[in-house]
Amino acid sequence: MSNDMDDKVILKELRDITKDRGCWKANISDVAEKLDTDYSVAVRAKVLWLLGEMGLMYPEEIKRYVEDIAGYLDDDSPKLRERSANAMGRIGRADPNLIISHLDRLMNLRHDESENVRHAFIWACENIASNDPERFCEKLEIFHELISDSGQKVRIEVPEMFRVVGKRKPECVRPYLEKLEMVAENDENPTVRIHAAGAVRITKKALNE
Repeated sequence: MSNDMDDKVILKELRDITKDRGCWKANISDVAEKLDTDYSVAVRAKVLWLLGEMGLMYPEEIKRYVEDIAGYLDDDSPKLRERSANAMGRIGRADPNLIISHLDRLMNLRHDESENVRHAFIWACENIASNDPERFCEKLEIFHELISDSGQKVRIEVPEMFRVVGKRKPECVRPYLEKLEMVAENDENPTVRIHAAGAVRITKKALNE
């Protein structure tokens, strides 16, 4: 296992790579090898996040590491589950086909005990849906249920999923408009109300086009 000093050095190296996008393509394999369990949770969390961003830019080059990234979707560490979901979302935004075989595992995170993981799951699905919205048309009931989630971060994020799908596939969101309008008018959280109203507005605009 790496010690604290090793962590500081490695995390600085990863931060430096993160800042220099021009070096990303050449460093994908060096970054990916730090997914090994010899490295700390902090290092692997940073690696997962960075691989996701790299995958958004270079999906072909990240393909060989998707299996390893997805392996953390059911890790014991909530931070690693969260970051794995984030990465799958970014890679799936670039090329949905790269993550489809792991989509069911990603969808299972809606039941995760960690609010941050459930939030990351929704955010990842938004990313994937931005270029592949029809894949989620049959799954919107899952997000409808999450409107009543116990976690505030989750409830703030959920309407954004309806907005993303509603922009491209408004007919899929039509059955949920009444619920979203109710949330937009009555939810106790102002950000939830704003996001729900945005989802309604975007979907109705698309329906009328």
